[in-house]
Amino acid sequence: MIVFDLECLNGHTFEGWFDDKKDLEKQQEQGILTCPVCDTTSVVQKLHPIAIKKSSRATTQKVLQDSQEAMAELTEKVAEYVEKNYEDVGSDFSKTALKMHYGAEDYKNIRGTTTKEEDKVLEKEGVPVLKVPVTKKPKDDLN
Repeated sequence: MIVFDLECLNGHTFEGWFDDKKDLEKQQEQGILTCPVCDTTSVVQKLHPIAIKKSSRATTQKVLQDSQEAMAELTEKVAEYVEKNYEDVGSDFSKTALKMHYGAEDYKNIRGTTTKEEDKVLEKEGVPVLKVPVTKKPKDDLN
C-alpha cells in the first residue's frame, strides 16, 4: 500500500491509500475517487517534495561560475551593440538628451556620460535613460 496526498477542485486536502500509482490513476479515470468533504470527483494528486537533494559545493560553484560568465558575455554583447548603433556624444549626453526630449533636436540613438547631478536632472525632467556598463577593452597597439 502507498499513501498519496490528494486535493480536490475546491482546495480540500486529504490522504488516499492505494495499491500503487496505477490504482490511483484508475480510480481517477473511473470517477470513483471523491473528496470526503464536498464529494467532488475532481481530485488530483498533490505534489510535494519528500526529500531535497542538496548539490555539492563544487556543483554550486560551477553553476555560479557559469552564470557569471554568461552575464559577462551578455553585458559585453549589449555594450558592443550600443557602441555600434548609438552616436557617442560624450559628456554632452544630458544636454543632447534634454534637447531631444523637448523637441529642439531630432531624436536619435545616443550614448555618452553623465555626472550624478545630470542624472538627477534627467530623471526629474522625465528623460528615459538606460545605463549600460562599458567593458574595458585591451588596446592591441600598446607596446
